[in-house]
Amino acid sequence: MEKEEVSVKTCLFPVAGLGTRFLPATKEIPKEMLPVLDKPVIAYGVEEAVSSGCKKMIFVTSKGKNSILDYFDRNLELERELERRGKKDLVEEIKRISEGIECASVRQSQPLGLGHAVLMGEPFCDEPFFGVILPDDIMVSSEGSRPVLRQLVDVCEVRKASVVALMEVPPSETNRYGIVEIDQTIGDGLFSIKGMVEKPSPEEAPSNFAIMGRYVLSSRIFEHIRKCAPGAGGEYQLTDAIRSLLEEEPVYGLVFSGKRYDCGTKEAWLRTNVALALRDEALRSIVLEEVKKVEENCK
Repeated sequence: MEKEEVSVKTCLFPVAGLGTRFLPATKEIPKEMLPVLDKPVIAYGVEEAVSSGCKKMIFVTSKGKNSILDYFDRNLELERELERRGKKDLVEEIKRISEGIECASVRQSQPLGLGHAVLMGEPFCDEPFFGVILPDDIMVSSEGSRPVLRQLVDVCEVRKASVVALMEVPPSETNRYGIVEIDQTIGDGLFSIKGMVEKPSPEEAPSNFAIMGRYVLSSRIFEHIRKCAPGAGGEYQLTDAIRSLLEEEPVYGLVFSGKRYDCGTKEAWLRTNVALALRDEALRSIVLEEVKKVEENCK
């Protein structure tokens, strides 16, 4: 008997972190609302989810994060004022932010880890599979490629199983990521996964394929998160739950096509702004001009 067709219409965004690395800027502003060029960090992830076929965006938040949900709501007063000023292009641009999507939020009352944050989204995930995007990672697809989450969804639709995004990292960096143990190489960057380890040392790492901030997960993951004991700091690790899920159903890893830009620290956020500005034809000359001025002043 064939498995029924699957689709991924819901995407979870764990955004409950305090953003302490960005203080004092994040004292009142969620780090997910910090701008990268002309839009907030969170907007890149939501646009990717929408382009991947998701219609329902669920934000797992904490106190002081209301502006995230507000951003994806209509602002009729602003729209009327822009129309009064004849700025019709801007009106259409801000309307598109909330067009065709349904947004909701749920509070993660305690900082108990990524696994716990995903568990908070369970009441909203009423289909066999759902997406998870960690907005600290901005993913820019290779030219002509599908969005990264869509690449995972396509694998899920064929394999009827969970899929995680993978990137090969230097052995010296395995202690920064969840690292997968490969069971079988299927081809075109696709692997079946045997196991995974959270932040192993280079000597203990089963491979140098790291899990990046994109997942398509079976709804069975919620039961496995509940079964897992909390780890260091009392946090529930998503990697532990996925490893448990492997005992009853397959999980795949896909080396995605595209570029990952990290926004998790001030330094990485700054690099991402510069890198994306250099990719923008209108902004590239400004960045290069300013760099040239600095170099000339240093001579």
